[in-house]
Amino acid sequence: MSDCKFAELSDRAIIKITGSDSEIFLKGLITNDVGSLSNDSAGGAPPTCFAGLLTPQGKILFDFFVVYANGVHYLDSRADNADELIKRLTFYKLRADVEIVKLDDTHCAAVIWNGNEKIFRDGICYADPRLEALGMRCIRELGTPPPEGCILADDADYHAHRISHTVPEGGQDYPLGDSFPHEACYDLLHGIDFRKGCFVGQEVVSRMQHRGTARKRIIAVSASTKLPPIGTEILADDKPIGILGSSSNTNAIALIRLDRAARALENNYDMTAAGIPVRLKKPSWADYDIT
Repeated sequence: MSDCKFAELSDRAIIKITGSDSEIFLKGLITNDVGSLSNDSAGGAPPTCFAGLLTPQGKILFDFFVVYANGVHYLDSRADNADELIKRLTFYKLRADVEIVKLDDTHCAAVIWNGNEKIFRDGICYADPRLEALGMRCIRELGTPPPEGCILADDADYHAHRISHTVPEGGQDYPLGDSFPHEACYDLLHGIDFRKGCFVGQEVVSRMQHRGTARKRIIAVSASTKLPPIGTEILADDKPIGILGSSSNTNAIALIRLDRAARALENNYDMTAAGIPVRLKKPSWADYDIT
């Protein structure tokens, strides 16, 4: 049997943005350059990017994928804050010719991984821009049959796959409203275009990039038993060094203070989460160290 897995994600929502000002509207707000999407829309898979909408202080409020297809921008966002995202976008819209609609009743987000992604053709389909190993994503009409030859999976299966590659998601692995893009590794997971024009919070993000001042980063965590829930403190020598994020059995993602983790490793301190011994490991895609 094929190892290919397919899942429609119940924790995602699709937002459709249309209007003659939609490109310039998004370009002035979010961390990535949607202008490059419309410039690269001829043939092949639809162009996409991963991006965030920040506070003026440079902290992440929302994260999402932007897909450009058939002259329309689509956002693949968290379902639990999609209405808040629409409200925030509407706040910035002012007199721009932009219409923002949530497609709850007609479309869903889906993913396919560990297989021949070329069979994933029904809908607007694209490679995950954060990390190739995550597979493909798709915006599909509700009721579209799943692709043949794939095992039907669910949200938990997909997140286990994501966690195995230490790719974080907002609200689970870093707190929305209180995390900088560098802490969530937007700079390494293709979530920021440092060459584009202004966006909300740009000055803070640019300063962190040039000064290299990110003290927290995403780290892989493992244990010999099932890990405790999101929000559990990771301790070393009884002092907090980070917060546990999403987990799947014995693997998890955490947001860690790099200096404290390095000190703990240097001194061979025991590290625990709710009393469970844990080990830290740098993600395969990361360029920072914890030693």
